[in-house]
Amino acid sequence: MKTESLIRLLAGFMTLLGVTLTHFVSPWWLLLCVFVGLNLIQSVFTGFCPPVLIVRKLGWVDENDVIHWGGRSR
Repeated sequence: MKTESLIRLLAGFMTLLGVTLTHFVSPWWLLLCVFVGLNLIQSVFTGFCPPVLIVRKLGWVDENDVIHWGGRSR
């Protein structure tokens, strides 16, 4: 899986989670959707994305930007 696909998957999941929690728990959960949207927008302009930073620090991303869950085989 490429890192761009991970970001889209994570953003979609968090948005759906926020909408579900808004419907069943409290309207304040819409702030989660707002946070996800703002994070996507800022990552376009700055290139900084916390989930990608985490998987890179774990050493799960190779030079082709492909994620290898649990680490790379050498």
